[in-house]
Amino acid sequence: MRDLTGGLARPLLRLLRRDERGAVGVLVGILIGGGALIGMGAMVIDVGQLYQERAQLQNGADAAAMAVAKTCVLSTCTPSVAATYANANAKDSLAGVGVVCGSGTLGTCPTSSGLMTDCPAAPPAGTNYVDVHTSTKTPTGTVIPPVFASALLGNGNYTGRTVLACSQAEWGGPAAATAIAFAIPACEWDAATSQGTVFAQPPPYPPNTVPSSSLDRVLKVRTAAGSGCSTEATGSDAAGQFGWTNDPNSTCSLVVNSGTFGGNPGASPSQACKTALASDQANRTPVFVPVYTKITGSGASSVYTLKGFGAFVITGYALSGASASDWLKSSNSCSGSSKCINGYFTHALIPYTGSLSSTYLGAAIIRLTG
Repeated sequence: MRDLTGGLARPLLRLLRRDERGAVGVLVGILIGGGALIGMGAMVIDVGQLYQERAQLQNGADAAAMAVAKTCVLSTCTPSVAATYANANAKDSLAGVGVVCGSGTLGTCPTSSGLMTDCPAAPPAGTNYVDVHTSTKTPTGTVIPPVFASALLGNGNYTGRTVLACSQAEWGGPAAATAIAFAIPACEWDAATSQGTVFAQPPPYPPNTVPSSSLDRVLKVRTAAGSGCSTEATGSDAAGQFGWTNDPNSTCSLVVNSGTFGGNPGASPSQACKTALASDQANRTPVFVPVYTKITGSGASSVYTLKGFGAFVITGYALSGASASDWLKSSNSCSGSSKCINGYFTHALIPYTGSLSSTYLGAAIIRLTG
C-alpha cells in the first residue's frame, strides 16, 4: 500500500523551506476544502454564542426570580418586574420572558420537563415560590442565527436556535437569624397582625405610605408570666408584653439557631440596647424579633421557645434611662413608671441564606432553588 501521508508531507516540507507563507496558504486551502476550518468555526463561534446566550438568560432568570419574590415579600407579587431584570442581564438588553408562575396569585406552573433548561418540580405544598422562564430575543426575532453552522455539509437548512433558561426562587421565614435582644410573645404577634393577615407597609416612607396609627402597638416590659391567649397553646405568655434575651456579645443582638434561646426578662436594658433602640427608632429600621410561644424559668435562667421571627419597626420607647416619643402615635408614648417599646409589625428581608422555616411571621429570606 502506498504511503499517501508521506507523499503529501514531502512536497509540503519543500514548500516550507522555499516560502513559509505559501505553505500556510496550501494548508489553509486543504483545511477549507476538507471543511475542517468551517467545522471548527461552527464549534467555536456558533456553539460558543449559544453558551454565552444561555449564561445571560440564566443570569436574567435568576435576577428576575429574586426580584419577583422580593415584591411578594414586601408588598404584592408583581410578575411584570421580571422583564426588567432579565433584560438588564442581557448583553443586547433584550431577553424574552415567558411564563412567570408559582404559589398564590402567581398561578400554577407547567409540569417540569426535567431538562437542563427547565425549572425543577414545584416545592412541597405550602412553600412560597416563583418560576421565571426566559428565552432568546433579538432585534429581529427569537433565534440566534448561525455564523458557520449552516455551511456544514447537510446543515444548509439550519437557521439558528432559540435558547431557553428557567430559575426558581423560594421565600419564607428563616430557620435561624441574628435578632435584636428582646423577644415578643406569640399572643402579641397574633393580636397585632390578626394572626398574620394584617401588616404595615415597610419603610422607607416615601415611596411607601406611612402606616395607620391604629397598627401601633405598646409592648410593656415582661415582669411575670401571663395567662396566654386563645390563639396559642397553653403556657404561652400574655399579649402586650416583651422580655429581654441574652446578649452574649453586648451588642443588643442574639443568634437564634435552634428551637429555644436564653432570656433575662427581669433585666434592665444594656447601654448597647439603648444605643440600638435610639438608632432604629430614629431611622425607622425594621428589626428582627424572635417571637416565642413559651417561657420557662426566671431571670437569667429563663428559656424561650421559638415560634419564628417577626419584622418590627420601633416607633418609640420608655425604659430605665432611655426614652423616645412615639413618632407614629404620640398618645401611645409611655409615661411615669411604665416601661415599654412601641412599634408595628411589617414585612422585611433578613440577611440570611440558610434553610427556610415552616413558620413565616414577616421576616423573610429569599433563596434560589433551581
